[in-house]
Amino acid sequence: MVAGRDEEGEPMSANKLEAAEQESVQDSASRWGLLGLLTIINVLNFVDRQLLPSFANFIKPELGLTDTQYGLLTGLFFIIFYAVAGLFMGILADRMHRGKLIAAAIAVWSLLTAASGAAKGFVSMAIPRALIGVGESALTPAATSLLADRFRPSQLGMAAALYYLGVPVGAGLSLLVAGYLGPTIGWRNCFYLLGGVGMLFAVFMLFVRDPRVPSVQHHEHGPGMRGHMRVLGAALKQSPALCMMIGGGVALHFAVGAAAFDQIWFVEERGFERAEIAKLTGFITVVAGIAGTLFGGFAGDWWYKYRKSGRAMLLFWMFLIVGPFSVIFRILPADSALFVPGIGLGIFILCAFYGPSISTIQELSPPTARATVIAFNILCLNVVGLGLGITGTGWLIDMFRTAGSLEPYTHAAMTMSVASLLALPAFFLAGRWFHRDKARIESGLPGRFEFN
Repeated sequence: MVAGRDEEGEPMSANKLEAAEQESVQDSASRWGLLGLLTIINVLNFVDRQLLPSFANFIKPELGLTDTQYGLLTGLFFIIFYAVAGLFMGILADRMHRGKLIAAAIAVWSLLTAASGAAKGFVSMAIPRALIGVGESALTPAATSLLADRFRPSQLGMAAALYYLGVPVGAGLSLLVAGYLGPTIGWRNCFYLLGGVGMLFAVFMLFVRDPRVPSVQHHEHGPGMRGHMRVLGAALKQSPALCMMIGGGVALHFAVGAAAFDQIWFVEERGFERAEIAKLTGFITVVAGIAGTLFGGFAGDWWYKYRKSGRAMLLFWMFLIVGPFSVIFRILPADSALFVPGIGLGIFILCAFYGPSISTIQELSPPTARATVIAFNILCLNVVGLGLGITGTGWLIDMFRTAGSLEPYTHAAMTMSVASLLALPAFFLAGRWFHRDKARIESGLPGRFEFN
C-alpha cells in the first residue's frame, strides 16, 4: 500500500492517516503486551514444573524416594498426563477462546501445586504431580498459536524465543527459590506460595482478548477431533522437514531429561552443598538461558531472512559445535576452570533451540491446526524425549550403582548425552527441506489440510 493511501489505493485524509497510524501503534502495543503477559505466565509455568527437581535434595530424603521413584515423579507420571492431555488441549485451543482456556489451566495447575506441598510419600506426591501435567499442557499450544496469529513470519522466531524465556528464567528462579527460601520456610511452604501466585494470573487471563475473528473462532471444524487428527496426519505426511524437526527435538530431550538428576549429581558426585549449588545453578540458568534464548531468536530470524536453508540448519551447526562439550563436561571435576562454563554452555545451547524450533514448526503447520501440531510436538518431546530421558536415567543410575560404579549419575548422564547427538542429522535434513515443504504447504496442497 502506498504511504498516505488506504487499502483500495484511495488517498487518505490527514485525520484518517493519523487514525491509521495510531491504530498501528495500538496494535503493536497490544501484540507485544500479549507476548509479555504470556512470557510471564510461562515463567510461572516453569517455576512450578521445576520445583520438584530444584528441591530434589530436600524432598527425596524426606519422602524416602528411590532414584527410580524420583525419576517417575519428575518423568513418566508427569509427562504422560502432560503430553497426552496436551494433544486434546491443542485441539481445544483451535476451537475455543484461548485466553479463557489458559486461565482455567493456570487455576488447575496452581491448586495441584499447593496440594503437592502436603505430600507425605511417593503416592501422595505422584497423584497431584501427574494431574498438574493436565493443567500445564494447555498453555503452550494456546499461547504459541495466539502469537502466530499476531506476529509476521519474519518476527515469529523472536516472538517464540521471548515466550520461551520462561524456560531458563522459570527454571533458574525455581533453583533460587530452593536455594534461598528452602532452608528458611521449607519446601512445602514454597509449593503453597507458588499455588497462590498462580491463581492471580488465572484471573488476569480471563480479560485477554482472542484475536481470532468470530467467523474463524467459531468455524465448523468438521468431525471434531477426528478432523484435527486428519489435518495433523496430512501435515506430517506432506512435510518431512516437520517430522525431522520434531524428531531432532525428541533426541535433544534425552539429555534434557538426564538433567533432572543434576542437583543430586552435583551434591553426591561433585561435592557441592545442596543450597549453595541450587543458588549457583539458578543464577547460571537465568543468565545463560536468557542469552541463549535471545541468541536463538535473533540468529534464527537472521538465518531465515538471509540463508537458503531453514532455521533448523542453524540448530545443526550450533549443536555440531557445542554438542561434544555436553559429553566432556560430565567427566570434569568440580574444581576445573571449565566446570562452571560447561554448565552455562549447556543451558545456553538448549535455550537457543526453542525459538528456531517453534517458529519452524508453526510455519510448517496448517493455520487451522497450529495449536494441534504444537501439542503433538509437545507430546513427542515429553513422552518419548523426556520420558525416556528422565525415566531411563533413573533406571540407568540404579543399574550402574548395582554394577558397582562409583559415579552412577555421571555414567547415566553421559549415556543420555551421547544419545541426544541423534538430533544432528534430523536438524540437518529439516533445514535442507524447509523451504521446499513450506512452499508445498502454502501453494501446492491446500485441499489436503482442510477438515472436511
